[in-house]
Amino acid sequence: MKKILFLLLLIPMKVCAQQDAWVYFADKENVQMSIDNPLSILTQEAIDRKAMHNTPIDERDVPVNESYIQEIKEENGIIVYAKSKWFNCVYIRGGEEDINDLWDLTFVSDIQYADRTLNRELDDFSFVKQDPMQRIDFVYGTTENQVSMLTVDQLHEQDYTGEGIIVAIMDSGFSGVDVQAGFARIRDNGKLLDGYDFVDRTDDEFAFTGSDHGTRVVSDIAGYVQDQFVGTGPDAFIYCFRTEDVGSENPIEEALWVEAAERADSLGVDVINTSLGYRTYDNPAYSYTYDDMDGVTAFISKGATIAFEKGMLVVTSAGNSGSGMISAPADAVGAFTVGAVDENGDYASFSSIGPSSDGRVKPDVMAKGQSAAVIRADGSITTSSGTSFSSPIMAGAVASIWQSFPQKTNAEMMQLIREASSTFDNPTAEFGYGIPDFGMLLQELLSVEESAFAKAFTAYPIPTSDRFQIGLPQGVVIAELSLYNMIGKEVLRQSISTNQDWVEISQLANGVYLARLKSNNQVSTFKIIKS
Repeated sequence: MKKILFLLLLIPMKVCAQQDAWVYFADKENVQMSIDNPLSILTQEAIDRKAMHNTPIDERDVPVNESYIQEIKEENGIIVYAKSKWFNCVYIRGGEEDINDLWDLTFVSDIQYADRTLNRELDDFSFVKQDPMQRIDFVYGTTENQVSMLTVDQLHEQDYTGEGIIVAIMDSGFSGVDVQAGFARIRDNGKLLDGYDFVDRTDDEFAFTGSDHGTRVVSDIAGYVQDQFVGTGPDAFIYCFRTEDVGSENPIEEALWVEAAERADSLGVDVINTSLGYRTYDNPAYSYTYDDMDGVTAFISKGATIAFEKGMLVVTSAGNSGSGMISAPADAVGAFTVGAVDENGDYASFSSIGPSSDGRVKPDVMAKGQSAAVIRADGSITTSSGTSFSSPIMAGAVASIWQSFPQKTNAEMMQLIREASSTFDNPTAEFGYGIPDFGMLLQELLSVEESAFAKAFTAYPIPTSDRFQIGLPQGVVIAELSLYNMIGKEVLRQSISTNQDWVEISQLANGVYLARLKSNNQVSTFKIIKS
């Protein structure tokens, strides 16, 4: 009898042992045909943005093979929850044995469990780097402090309000954005675009009422109540994408975020705001440690970097763990991570600190996150605290400054904002590069004589494996070259003259670098690709 009882106990344990995993595919169909006919896979807005920023359309833009997904769905015990064209994979749930059986499918190239102790081997993931509304004099009311702290009001005074910039917001719930007066400005002017609820798989992204976190986030970017409330990017276009399930904490939300980011890319989005962070899951085996906050472990962090490589500027909250570590995707190489300060510009005690586990400066910058003014789902104006709100305050500011110089790449704009921040010369774990002065940055951008200088010099060969040559414009005898890596760290500085015009970069890792050539008050910025 004891043996029978023992077997009865084992059987349900085996049946209930569900696991989550990513299943990667070996190939895609019609890749070259899709790249040659980009309108078959991207919108014209996406194509135009990529062309302006010299972002190539590549295999990652091609959709996942739907026949592969269907075959996975037909396998015993497997449920497919999300897909990713960037990673060419699906996110699934099933029994461990059923998941392992997928290795027998010829088109499956890899399986990575959310519980990383179950993986056959822990390979490093490698990235392939590729190269007017009528003016209103705003009365900010409750948002005066959070807007003026970043001097974004100076941008608005010159009609830089995010006009023409598309912002996608990944969050947990957007109830009220479609009906409340605080969002009428973007609705009435066609700025509230058709988003999606990736959690419930519905086109009504405003239906879920279990959380208005996303509503409050939208308000800090594009909310407007005359004489009472103004977001930092009040004329930006807005997509609302629900990717966070407030009922549980599971890596599926990472997969949904990447799926939403892929859609954002195909729609021509410029800025992504993510007031979400992932570190601890309901299943402890899925949780991350500080060592995992290296930008290349968490699926969402790898996705954020690809979003960056695709030309989008990913603004994300640092997290609310105080002296605890940042969370994913704040650790991503391609993330522009925002910590929180109070109304006086002092560090807010709940704001997560850096650096990333591989030593990069995090957070990047700071904005008000303690008692930030927000609009709730019922239309009331109140306050909320958290880096969840410093992030959209920053994202709206980014949209407004990017409107002034849309030809700047995401990497250039991120670096310019860092350099315009209060502690750029002495970044700290709590404060990063500090609080940006967007008014000062705008004046610097407007005063730089870049166009003629930029057209007159040459840099070749690009791409290069070891060195490149700078050809200075006529009349310029010396200039200073600074080279920055993708996270904004200066890795090389060199004087360029007619006698010394070669730049040696063989010692640098392969990837994309931002080069800045300066001579007197003339500046030119361009990309260097080492391959």
